[in-house]
Amino acid sequence: MAGATSAPDRPVQQLGAVAVVGGGCYGSYYLRQLARAARAGALRWRELLVVDRNAACAVATNGLLDAAGWDVAPAPRLVVGEWSAFLADWLGRAASDPSAADDDAVVPSPLMPHLLFGWLVARARARWPERSVAIEPLERPPSTPWERAAPDGTHYVSFAEWMCPINCIEPALCPVIRGPRTWSMPVALRSYARAVRDEGRDVADPLVFHCTHRAYGVGMVDVADVLAADRTVERLGAAEAFELLVGTVSHCHGAVNRLVVRRDARALPGRS
Repeated sequence: MAGATSAPDRPVQQLGAVAVVGGGCYGSYYLRQLARAARAGALRWRELLVVDRNAACAVATNGLLDAAGWDVAPAPRLVVGEWSAFLADWLGRAASDPSAADDDAVVPSPLMPHLLFGWLVARARARWPERSVAIEPLERPPSTPWERAAPDGTHYVSFAEWMCPINCIEPALCPVIRGPRTWSMPVALRSYARAVRDEGRDVADPLVFHCTHRAYGVGMVDVADVLAADRTVERLGAAEAFELLVGTVSHCHGAVNRLVVRRDARALPGRS
């Protein structure tokens, strides 16, 4: 990510296009924090988008789109539409010119579906219309303190057995237990995949979209990581069949899905 400085000891994070998922209470909070970050000289962006299907969402009615309140960075623009449709277009255009999206990012909502995984699945189905591209449940749950399987095949996981504050930046010292944060979900997913391989299944390394703190309590996923994952799925398609895990995660929480692609109905590699 490119960088500039407003002072020798104060780096400014320079972003391209930033898409905030949702214009409700979470989106409103993130916009307020992004405005604070911009005024403090911590963050800049080329474009700031808020995506919501409701033209009268909270962001649109509480004055957060007023350009007068964004004197140091471009004001946010509301995109009215379904999240999946927006990402299909926005990420699709980025995939056609990845270098132009190097500094783009997504601000996910804690309550959104596993949208980035859904985009990968849609891309795979469009790429291989003659193949089976399936979302299959995890065959056994990850060993995290909290986990739940959803009806759509998504598995939600967390290292927290408590309610985390919305503005937690997942520091090295957990503010709830007041002790070291000894866990990290990306590490846990890679360990889970290794364990599955040790059981005899040919599972690819997981694709992890890591939501990391950028400034003032706002976490983001880099679009470059999503595009790289799409290229990895395309490369794996050279095999007769493959399976992999895809997770959108922070250090503490996440959503995980299992993607299985076959040329036909025969068994996956590593199975009899």
